[in-house]
Amino acid sequence: MKKTLAGLALVVIALAAYLALWPVPVEPAGWPAPPAPGYTGPHAANQRLAGLRHIDLKGEAGPEHVAVGPNGKLYTAVDGGKILRMNPDGSGQEVFARTGGRVLGFDFDAAGQLIGADAFRGLVSIAVDGMVTVLTDQVDGDPIRFADAVAVARNGRIYFTDASTRFGAREGGGIMEASMLELIEQSASGRVLEYDPATKKTRVIARGFSFANGIALSRDEQALFMAETGRFRIWMVSLQGNTPARVLLDNLPGYPDNLLRGMDGKIWVGLVKPRNPDADNLSDKPFLRKVILRLPRAMWPLPKDHGHVFAFTEDGKVVADLQDRSGAYPETTSVTETPDRLYIQSLHGKTLAWMPKPTNQASQLK
Repeated sequence: MKKTLAGLALVVIALAAYLALWPVPVEPAGWPAPPAPGYTGPHAANQRLAGLRHIDLKGEAGPEHVAVGPNGKLYTAVDGGKILRMNPDGSGQEVFARTGGRVLGFDFDAAGQLIGADAFRGLVSIAVDGMVTVLTDQVDGDPIRFADAVAVARNGRIYFTDASTRFGAREGGGIMEASMLELIEQSASGRVLEYDPATKKTRVIARGFSFANGIALSRDEQALFMAETGRFRIWMVSLQGNTPARVLLDNLPGYPDNLLRGMDGKIWVGLVKPRNPDADNLSDKPFLRKVILRLPRAMWPLPKDHGHVFAFTEDGKVVADLQDRSGAYPETTSVTETPDRLYIQSLHGKTLAWMPKPTNQASQLK
């Protein structure tokens, strides 16, 4: 009996030592997460995103970003570094380009070239014939580890996010693993960058964000809107003078991902996952976040799927909110709006989802 108890004691001690001391790649920082607001006000629970229609991607997955090109074709970035091109109804589908990495966000420049944020390779340009060129993969000698989203200005300058300067998709075990490490650590290492094609120089516009994600230019192109995924908020970053960045939308009910300009002055954003109270409660407990990282993934306080996209105006007013509480279409990252459709983006979807555009915008908030 004594030997059994001693053996159990050794197991307990070994387990405690493992949970407390086993090396992990993060040094978590404490921060005061605000209490989750729940689904109230402009984000009141609804089912307006349920019943989506689907375009078969023929075995491809993860239409993380969708855009209509200058030629009227629909483009989407999927897993495996592929850019798919198709007609707006999904017909005529083909692989337009392969980057050898994973493009997350992209935009088109004045010459019709696709400018992509490749999480593995940096900022890339894809010519109309599909040829891929790396425009920049470092700034001041520091590698761009996690290029994430792109917005091209009318003057040709390219703005993009580097989601994490601590954990790169290439070195950190892939996009999901690097994302998770940045969000667990909360060192706010993300930044916003500018690339000038005329000088071929890259510079830092703003830094200090917990997973710097989607961006969109203001209509006058004097500012950027940027989603800070790890702290549930959207910033407005001035591109003029020394005006400080300011939070436009705070304490969202989920993790904001892509930002895309819609019609009538709207900017669409996707909440890729809802808030999780257990994860929020760990925000000011850095040591426990280290312990969590040592546990099997099945024991982590991960949020469930909850389809959710919304649109806001440049003054921060929410003007549309679409949800599907079942999460049938997983990890909604944003919306691409055309005159007659809303294409729903997804980090891991097996199809490209869409819905007919509501004829009455006000109905999207009722």
